[in-house]
Amino acid sequence: MKNLIVILICFLSLATFGQANYKITYVKSSNGKLVENQDPIIVFSNATQSTLTTQSILDNKAVYPFEFSTINRKNNAVIQMAKLNEHKSIATIDSASLEKQTFELLPESKKILGYNCKKAKTIINSNTIEIWYTTEVLIKGAPSILGQNLGLVLETNRNGNFVITATKIEKLKQFPVAEVKTEKTLDLLTYRDELWKSRFTTISIFKEEIINFSDTSKSNDSIIRFANGTIILRKVSIPNIVKGSQVFMEVTEQSNGDAYDRTGSVFLIPIQKKNSFLEGLQNGVKALPVYDNGNGKYYQGIAATENYSPLLELMRFFTPFGIKQYNTITLKDKIWEERVNYRQDISELTAALSGQEVYIGTFIGNYDKGGHKVNVSLTIHPEEEVVVTKPTEVIPLFNTTNVMEMAGQEYGTLFNSDKGLVVTFTLNKDMKNARLRYITTGHGGWENGDEFVPKRNSIYLDEKEVFHFTPWREDCGSYRLYNPASGNFPNGLSSSDYSRSNWCPGTSTNPIYIELGDLKAGTHSLQVKIPQGANEGPSFSSWNVSGVLLGE
Repeated sequence: MKNLIVILICFLSLATFGQANYKITYVKSSNGKLVENQDPIIVFSNATQSTLTTQSILDNKAVYPFEFSTINRKNNAVIQMAKLNEHKSIATIDSASLEKQTFELLPESKKILGYNCKKAKTIINSNTIEIWYTTEVLIKGAPSILGQNLGLVLETNRNGNFVITATKIEKLKQFPVAEVKTEKTLDLLTYRDELWKSRFTTISIFKEEIINFSDTSKSNDSIIRFANGTIILRKVSIPNIVKGSQVFMEVTEQSNGDAYDRTGSVFLIPIQKKNSFLEGLQNGVKALPVYDNGNGKYYQGIAATENYSPLLELMRFFTPFGIKQYNTITLKDKIWEERVNYRQDISELTAALSGQEVYIGTFIGNYDKGGHKVNVSLTIHPEEEVVVTKPTEVIPLFNTTNVMEMAGQEYGTLFNSDKGLVVTFTLNKDMKNARLRYITTGHGGWENGDEFVPKRNSIYLDEKEVFHFTPWREDCGSYRLYNPASGNFPNGLSSSDYSRSNWCPGTSTNPIYIELGDLKAGTHSLQVKIPQGANEGPSFSSWNVSGVLLGE
């Protein structure tokens, strides 16, 4: 099949002598204005074939990936080809789509480029498409696959605001000859998937990895395991990220034995300062600097110091109750999801990733030998225009999520003191447009624990309150189908339905951004206060908060 495609394209390109060959040039307009810096669509057509391409492809200036198509008029087949990069091309043959197109033929008419045109209309995905075509030229063709069999399409109008119009029709002696070599032909769905994935960069960090609690957890050459297997860590090379690109973190999770909702975190270990969290992982929590808020407990590795940066949290997520592993639990009209997908834009952290080798880890707090199965990846999506200015400074200030919980790191119970959390930091130069990327979730899973009681979070900069809010999620019931092992109560609710302090089983927790204005060079303090609930016997409340200073 691969060789057939090569021969077929060459044959169709060459067998055009003695036929009426045409070149049609199209331009795009949006809301009545020509699209700036556009790449005109070029169509070559005669009685036996039509080829859809662009001016940049003809000029060998197209940016990868690019796509073009040929329609074989003899069998009504569409051959779609894509050049993914300098070395890889793919193709597919679609023999059905043209036959399936349906149109409402309308009585209106108008002239375009001197040709009498008729009007047809169709609706695709709630978009109304109006097509103007002529039968006065004895060929067929169009600037897209749509309307290829109506005649020669000279204009398409989508929803009245996006128009593709023919600006020139030229008669040619023959078509340009182009030999197209493809590596493989694919079914249509696979072709579209490969083309889509080639438009961005995917960095796989962890694939089908188990995060569990077991004294038999072992590291290997690429993945290091800590805290009895509840932390996995890997060194990852991140390419230079083009200015304006969008960066996404993606995690998928399934239960591999653990039935409970657990705190999860994807984090980066900053290593620019003298000491790092890596020393705590390698040598135990006693190797980490201690924060003392005066309540008699000591909190390891949670706050920045002159020689230490805490974990930079990329994403916080919460596992549902037993997804996949416990889908055998049956309830009427409940069809459980197979996995939970978390996907979050982390573009504001680009400066901490671009062009660097970084340690990225994932934690799920659990005491189950089966634990959880995860996939973790980054995707980088280039943007043609810079829409939002990304911070050039990314400074981790605090992170109370005790990812070394299973190795003795203290829970975030420090907010039972009025002091709460205070971090001092020094800027060597002025910072513009400073803001705090703040993630907060409350925990304490009994009736009066902070997990189920709204609590105000207050942020102070240099001892002045700059922001306060009460983090709360009321949409947890939306995720019932992710939680097969969630307990059901006499009042008709499931445990996963209950509102919580900024999280739900089966969701990620979005950061909020606290504007701090322009900061002068020098030393500043940042304080977080939360009225943490009192202990009830052995039960206690805690707060997982992380903060990253962003600025220019």
